This record gives sequence, structure tokens and C-alpha cells, in this order.
Amino acid sequence: MFGEGSVDALITQLLAAVGEDRNDDLIRRLIVTALEMDAADVDRLELKIATQTLVEMLNAYRVFSSHPGDAKVTVFGSARTDPADPNYKLAHDFSAAVAAKEWMIISGAGPGIMTAAIEGAGLENSFGVNIVLPFEQRAAEIIDGDPKLATFRYFFTRKLFFMKESDAFALFPGGFGTLDEAFELLTLVQTGKSYPAPIVLLDAEGSNYWSGWENFVENSLAGNGMVSPHDTSLYLHTHDPDEAVDYVCRFYSCFHSLRYVGKRLIIRTQRPLSDEALAVLNDEFGDLLVSGAIEAVETTAAEVRDDDHVDLPRIGLNFDNRSFARLHNLIIRLNDVGMSDQPTAMRHDLVHDLPVSADEVDNGESTNTNQPN
Repeated sequence: MFGEGSVDALITQLLAAVGEDRNDDLIRRLIVTALEMDAADVDRLELKIATQTLVEMLNAYRVFSSHPGDAKVTVFGSARTDPADPNYKLAHDFSAAVAAKEWMIISGAGPGIMTAAIEGAGLENSFGVNIVLPFEQRAAEIIDGDPKLATFRYFFTRKLFFMKESDAFALFPGGFGTLDEAFELLTLVQTGKSYPAPIVLLDAEGSNYWSGWENFVENSLAGNGMVSPHDTSLYLHTHDPDEAVDYVCRFYSCFHSLRYVGKRLIIRTQRPLSDEALAVLNDEFGDLLVSGAIEAVETTAAEVRDDDHVDLPRIGLNFDNRSFARLHNLIIRLNDVGMSDQPTAMRHDLVHDLPVSADEVDNGESTNTNQPN
């Protein structure tokens, strides 16, 4: 509530006038926040930033709403990569191979690696998230004007949609922007602010781009205690596009999605896990538990309330809420003991529920949180 009776009554009337729905509480909060920004005498420039952010988010929601249930992999890489560069062909071949497995790709909609990915996957299987730069106002010609193109002025809103809409990530050689995206992606997954996802680093045979990067991470970061040794298992480095596609698909061969209900982590799976499989997970990943065991559980009341994949089997664990690289490893192992023979694209409605802080837990149920912070 805004705190002034007449204003709160007007907000209630406004919500009723446009039609009540289950999200009225959140729409009310948006309206109240805007009014509170005005009451706090927030600078006009700050209001412009807030307004533009919401405009960009709305536009992107509309763009991605066209294919809500399709698995998507984001492709990062340099805009400066020449078509004659072997990494250009690698990006093309990876995108073609993953599209053949019924995945769509998301790229930055620019030249270089981004165009190679669109060419490989085909325009019909490609989303673009373009950034307006002082020297580059439009997307690459191959996707400019396509309804699956979203354009952003702010990098942070663009990055939000890269992360939020993707089920996997493929990174090719690039400059500051690619490395920024690589480290930010790994930071989000490492800290549990984003959902677990397969991350592949690809470069052409003979390239030392990612091996040099790995050397820095393993020796200067992990070697000096700046990151955990387990954190280096958050990604796969390969020169082979088929190996990369297999790694992406296998990640969802049994694992489907996860969410928190209260302080308990619920992992939904494509098929039930056997008692033997659960025993393997408990034996190898008992260090992740603060109490209890990894066990098959029934659909929770919170999931039923949200109609959140209620028909899928699930397991529950009292996760320590900090060992996210080990959680990533648990998912890979879960796929080993529970996978089907022919992993393909994951099919879901993009529900990725992230950890909530203690003050967000209400009566043992978590609020659905689908956006990485």
C-alpha cells in the first residue's frame, strides 16, 4: 500500500478497471513503487532509467512470448570474427547441430560469431537481443526487422534476457564483452543467483583462447583460493561442436528444473529415480546436505498452488545453499544414473526458481523468482 487512503483507493479502482487477475498484488507494488519514487523526489534522469528499463523488459517479454516452451541456447562471441576464421565455421556448425536437436539459439544479433550462429541455426530458429551502441544502431542485416529481435539501450536489461531466457550457453572467442559475459554468467551460477545450466567454451583446433583463459582461472584464481576447485567444473571446454551439443542435451536428459519450497530444494526430473540411483547420489553428494537425505518426494503444496510441473517426479534435499558448483555436479551425475538413451531438447515453460533469502520465506513456501539478479 502507498499509505494514503485516497491514493490506495484509486489504485484499487484502477486495477479493477483493467480487470482483476492473480498478479494484481505485483501490479499494485509496481504502481506504488513508481509513486514512492516520485514522493522521494528521485532525479529525472533516474526516473528515465527506471522507465526505459521497464519499457525494454516489456518489449523483450513480448518478443520471447512467441516461443515460450522451446529450449534455447545463448551464443556469445566476437562481433569482429571474419567469415574466413575457423571459429566462425565452428559457431555455424554448433548452431546448426543444436538446432537439429530442436533447440533455438539466442545471439547478440550483431556480425561475426553472432551472424554465424544465426546462419547455422536458421533465422526461423534464432532470437536476437541487439544493443544500441554509438557506432552501431541496428542489428545485423540477417535478423534486422525479424519479430524475434529485441533491442536494448542498456546492457543490464539485455544481459537479464540472455540469462533468463536461456537453458544453455555456448561461448566462442571474443573481446571484453565476451569475457564479461563469461565471468558474469559463471558468477551468477557459482553464487546461486541463476539456475544451473550447461556452459560450453568452444574454439577451433589449434586455438589457445580458452586454454589460456582456463590456465588463468585454474592457476591464478583457483590456485590462489579465489574460487573453489569445484568451480572449474561449471563449464566444458571443447573444439568439437558435436561434443558441445551432446553436453548441452545430456544436461537435461533426466534433470528438468528446480525450485525452493521454504528452505528445501526440489529438483524435478524427466523420470523417477530408482532407489539405487538415489543411493549413489547420497553417497557421492552427502556433503551438500545440512540434514536428512536426498529422497523422492511428492509434489509440494506450493507447486500445486503455482501449477508448477505438478506431474513430474521430484527429489528433495536440505541443501546447504552455498555449494552451487557441487550442485551442478550433482545434476550431471543425476543425468548419468537416470538419463534416457536419446537426450534431446528440454521442453518446459521456462520456470527456473532461484534461491530466496530468509526474509522472503513465508510460511515455508518460496515466492517464484524467475529472473537472475
